[in-house]
Amino acid sequence: MKRTIWMTIGALLLLGVNLTSAQSLGDAARSARKGKLQQTSTHHYDNDNLPTTDKVSVVGPASATSDAPSATTNAAVAPADPKAAAAERQQAAHEWKAKVDEQKKTVDSLNHELDLVQREYRLRAVAQYSDAGNRLRNSAQWDKDEADFKKQLADKQKAVDDAKHDLENVQEQARKAGIKERE
Repeated sequence: MKRTIWMTIGALLLLGVNLTSAQSLGDAARSARKGKLQQTSTHHYDNDNLPTTDKVSVVGPASATSDAPSATTNAAVAPADPKAAAAERQQAAHEWKAKVDEQKKTVDSLNHELDLVQREYRLRAVAQYSDAGNRLRNSAQWDKDEADFKKQLADKQKAVDDAKHDLENVQEQARKAGIKERE
């Protein structure tokens, strides 16, 4: 009897606590925002007061003196013939594509070599462990050969990883140069 009374009192206390804290998190945030004093020294942009029609200038207004030199430098940098510019871009794209393709071929070649070494190691392991007499007679030689194969495998794997890293670097350089790779 005492147990049920105490459980009822505990349940009523929990229900009372839940009812008193019924304010949602959004309402609490709104009331906290309204309660803050606005700072007049700096203006803080957020989604509520960000202008949607005007553009926000981070740099500031451009000066009239800086406009004149930039026009002459833009004219000097831009080629006179748009066909020549397109041809140069096309040539650069072909060069980057050739570099990427060459690096891909290197990665594929190294992957093939690694695969061959792994296959050869597996074949020798099967031959070594399939014959118990061979295992007993040639255990020292097998240990030496196995260490050599494992070193060779590690070297090949490192070469493949380095080639993949180089491929990523070449692709990143091509991307920075403005060349889009088409799959």
